[in-house]
Amino acid sequence: MFLAPFLLCFLVFIVIPVVMAATLSFTSYDGFGSLNFIGFDNFIALFTQDIVFLTKALPNTFLFALIVGPGGYILSFFFAWLIHQLPLRVRDYYTLVFYAPSMAGGIALTVVWIAAFSGDRVGYLNNFLLSMGWIDSQITWLQDPKYLLPIMILVSLWMSFSVGFLAMLAGLQTVNRELYEAGRIDGISNRLQEVFYITIPSMKPQMLFSAVMTIVGTLKAGSISTQLTGMPVTPQYAGHLIINHVDDYAFIRFELGYASAVSVMLLLFSYFVMRFAYRLFNSKEEQ
Repeated sequence: MFLAPFLLCFLVFIVIPVVMAATLSFTSYDGFGSLNFIGFDNFIALFTQDIVFLTKALPNTFLFALIVGPGGYILSFFFAWLIHQLPLRVRDYYTLVFYAPSMAGGIALTVVWIAAFSGDRVGYLNNFLLSMGWIDSQITWLQDPKYLLPIMILVSLWMSFSVGFLAMLAGLQTVNRELYEAGRIDGISNRLQEVFYITIPSMKPQMLFSAVMTIVGTLKAGSISTQLTGMPVTPQYAGHLIINHVDDYAFIRFELGYASAVSVMLLLFSYFVMRFAYRLFNSKEEQ
């Protein structure tokens, strides 16, 4: 009875959608007509004919995830560790400063980053560069394919201090202080050795939770490109990620079968990355 509410939500919001997506991935379906079973045609087309997926969505997602995932994770731990060294009376204020961008979400993107990278002369970055004489004319940062993905990565790193960051900060407070004294007796001579040999092993559950939240947040971050550019499809697909590819085929082209095939591939990719995270932070007994 106690498990029933969770199991019901898990069934309705996780199991059933995954089963439906897997089923639709083998069909041709536009959301209105009847289902036409086509076997593996969607997956074959995805890896043999979909040039946008192969040359834009897939490499963009790997590059984005490779930088934002580990980068945001390391930054979250580093700043959580720094904040933990501060006196207790000011610790909460610094925590709020770092956590606020992730709470603001789209508001922060609109107020801060869109204004900063505005393509006219009054945009913060353009105005600064023009006043310094470093450029002769304004740059359309968010419309230029050369700059869009780096800007997306920068914004995502800035917003990466979310629930995982709070989990790490909480985990740091659970580490037994006596372990540090025992470590110094056993030969640990600096703070870096304390972090690697005592702090991280002592907070593996929080590190694992933060890793999972980072993976989920990174792989669903496609909305950043649409919020920055104001367009469902970015210029020359420069900021096109796999999740954008799903949205493109599902909600613009209404090819739900093909969109489901793309989402299944994203699900498999997420699964293998999370398995790697579990192997990294779980003990051998728990694996």
